[in-house]
Amino acid sequence: MASIARTPPVPAPGDASGLRERARGALLGLAVGDALGAPAENLRPSEIRARWGRITGYVAEKPSGTDDTEYAIFSGLLLARHGSALAPAHVEAAWHEWIADRAEGPFRGAGFSERGTLENLRRGLAAPISAQHRHAWSDGLAMRAAPFGVFAAGRPGEAARLVAIDGSISHEGEGIYGGQAVAAGVAAAMAGAPVPVVVASALAVVPDDSWTARSLRRAVTVAHRGERAVRSAVVVGGYPWTDLAPEAVALAFGAYAAADGDFRAAVLTAVNMGRDADTTAAVAGALSGAAQGLSAIPPAWAAAIGPARGRCLPSMAGHHILDVAELLVPGEGGKWGADVVLPEALPAPLRELLPQTDRGRAPTEPPPPLTATSQPTESGGRWEGERRSQGRSPLVGAGNSGHPDSEGRP
Repeated sequence: MASIARTPPVPAPGDASGLRERARGALLGLAVGDALGAPAENLRPSEIRARWGRITGYVAEKPSGTDDTEYAIFSGLLLARHGSALAPAHVEAAWHEWIADRAEGPFRGAGFSERGTLENLRRGLAAPISAQHRHAWSDGLAMRAAPFGVFAAGRPGEAARLVAIDGSISHEGEGIYGGQAVAAGVAAAMAGAPVPVVVASALAVVPDDSWTARSLRRAVTVAHRGERAVRSAVVVGGYPWTDLAPEAVALAFGAYAAADGDFRAAVLTAVNMGRDADTTAAVAGALSGAAQGLSAIPPAWAAAIGPARGRCLPSMAGHHILDVAELLVPGEGGKWGADVVLPEALPAPLRELLPQTDRGRAPTEPPPPLTATSQPTESGGRWEGERRSQGRSPLVGAGNSGHPDSEGRP
């Protein structure tokens, strides 16, 4: 891959019809990658090979998206409602209205960061205090970041700004940086930028000395050597879960760079590396889908993606990721938000997310800050000041994977 030391400017995003095809490619690419990667989540490459050989397509009998797709739909609808005026109060109100204050559950497949956020919100904590839990550095924001890149096509900085607002409810530090890198990369890809510019755009919006930036640079530097080299460069082998944002984002960009932006190769590279495979493949699919458009996605893969089932977020049941893509690109008037024309086929709940006036409530005054939480270290994958648990998350009593309901090992 060409040097990214000097970043050429991101090209103009192009006409509305071209943007729409890229938007569809980005978000359907996310859902396809999510569905392809779900069976391989939390597995090692050796375990993947033992079960299926090399994965070259769907291995599940009924492939579908996971929490990654449903949270991306959720954030996409929220963004369509508020556009560039999105504020933390809007995000918090939406989490309460569509997730935390509902009796529905059990939010199957939700990651530790989402569960920690829900627990804090239900305790009455407001953003940014709601993000103070032990998995605030997870890839939970990165997995739902692509819609922000679609909305801010050709404007990586704006995409990074908006996704950080979304993430303020649930993430801090490296968790925010991971989401910003993905959103900025998708924004550049939406403008047709080549792989080096997409990578450089992602790096430009996160601190140079952050764990996310270091992992991303390592991944793309060795990408020409293939997936084993990418995995070895960034995976924290001693850490018992797979939801680290610096690791997952780097694996996704590494897969994207190793494939030189080709959709099929990028997604399958991410899937076969294991770890948080649904998220890494979803991000790789969003990046390559944004760059190449809807036509790059194999028709058989695209046809398998239906409306969300609501297994994690019941409020998102019935919404299709392609409907969200339509809401996030400008119409003939070049405007979003109140000017969006909703197709008649969209379910009623989606229409309710786009009122003319804001129905959200302002957050309550936050209580005094909680005590500092522990973080895994980049080198050894251990928590500072926290003893290692016996195969259980420091947040909830569930499993040893990045998602409480997942099976398999890191």
